[in-house]
Amino acid sequence: MIAMENMAPLMFVALVAVMLIGFPVAFSLGALGLGFGLVAVHWGYFPEAFLQVLPLRIFGIMSNDLLLAIPFFTFMGAILQRCGLAEDLLEGCGQLFGGLPGGVGFAVILVGAILGAITGTVAASVIAMGVISLPVMMRYGYDMRYATGVIAASGTIAQLIPPSLMLIVLSDQLGKSVGDMYKGAIGPSMLQVGIFLLYTLGVAIFRPHWVPPLPPEARLARGWSLWSKVLRGMIPSIVLIFLVLGTLFLGLATPTEAGALGAVGALLLAAGHRRLTAKLVWEGMDSTMRVSSMVVFILIGSSIFSLVFQGVDGNKWVEGMLSHLPGGRLGFLIAVNVFVFFLAFFLDFFEIAFIIVPLLAPIADKLGINLIWFGVLLCVNMQTSFMHPPFGFALFYLRGIADQIYKGRAIDRPVLSKDIYLGALPWVVMQLMLVAIVIFWPSSVTYWLDKEETVDLDKVQINMPAADDAETAGAPQAASHPASEASGAAADGGEDNADARALEDALKSEGR
Repeated sequence: MIAMENMAPLMFVALVAVMLIGFPVAFSLGALGLGFGLVAVHWGYFPEAFLQVLPLRIFGIMSNDLLLAIPFFTFMGAILQRCGLAEDLLEGCGQLFGGLPGGVGFAVILVGAILGAITGTVAASVIAMGVISLPVMMRYGYDMRYATGVIAASGTIAQLIPPSLMLIVLSDQLGKSVGDMYKGAIGPSMLQVGIFLLYTLGVAIFRPHWVPPLPPEARLARGWSLWSKVLRGMIPSIVLIFLVLGTLFLGLATPTEAGALGAVGALLLAAGHRRLTAKLVWEGMDSTMRVSSMVVFILIGSSIFSLVFQGVDGNKWVEGMLSHLPGGRLGFLIAVNVFVFFLAFFLDFFEIAFIIVPLLAPIADKLGINLIWFGVLLCVNMQTSFMHPPFGFALFYLRGIADQIYKGRAIDRPVLSKDIYLGALPWVVMQLMLVAIVIFWPSSVTYWLDKEETVDLDKVQINMPAADDAETAGAPQAASHPASEASGAAADGGEDNADARALEDALKSEGR
């Protein structure tokens, strides 16, 4: 029989072992949770009644309106990936900056940011930019490692820049507003784009042979024809960004409604580019179904695991390890980010968000850390999960695209995996630089948030009605008081402790 204080560490070790085996995460989480839950009930660590919370948790997941935004944004990204908008943007910006050293690199970074702001998905950005820009870079002498690195890194900006799916998931796990999470990510996403542009500028200055300008014969559009090509890609993008983010920031739409507007806008753009076909819509729906199903199953599995983990006092075990680290808040933030960085070698961002973030958020809250800042910081860190050699998904996407391009004879030599992995390393370093900037400069996140209104209690006045007025009214009137409102709010907030109350009631019923 294992002591109860050892159950939580054993659950965590078992989870890591199953992950390394490669079994699907959603089923691993659910199976481990149920298995350890039955053992815990058998050994009397908590009664069977505690597991009655589980159906309510699953029902809560299925009825969560916020998660409905995920299929809308996924569908929008799937349609935009195929509708021709990325081609217009890249061709126009590539021609606009092509006469400069590193011009195609600048275009890829800027278009990556724009695509991130209208698709929110890494796969759509990396695939679209890889198909269009990689052959151009190879044909005109760009360094292979720079070319593959800038395409993969620019695609991962979609992970951070609103309307990122990661931000939606983190806001749900942290219990914060999606709009606030989006506002908090504005500053870091702008900094990330700026760091990438500065690196490309440095390469253009100190290694110009890596990023030569396009020759005159390659720059076909000039004058008004060039600007019309650029505007043809920019104007629809700006309109779609306003539909998605503008309505959300102005309070005109909820995240789900903003996602629905984006999905409709993507269909209209596809129709405008004459790409709206039954096959396109079917492919978009198929991609959306797969991503949404994966998210829901992982969330259900993680809910089962976390319920049992809390039942064996796993939250206290994690809190004991992380809340007493040397350095206080700074030590906690550094340790957490190092842990998440290495964990991202093996898990994708959905798995980290659903498994790890619920364990870290209560500790961060107790340390007085702004949870919006904490969530955006984790999102910046989890960007790197797409760029980690050898398991980064952005590198996998680029690997597949490069093979197709070579087989189609668009480039005259194959792109080696070694070049993709080594090309990713400088960009991972730049992403980690942003993690450090956000840690030591919190206002890069909090500056964009709405300022909280402060109430000076010394200036609060309570005006009581005169006795005659009260009698005239026929009944005494109760004056509202901040203390009574606070007690009511506290009573309403008690729903957050449903799991703890269930365990307490179950233990009482067992006479423990």
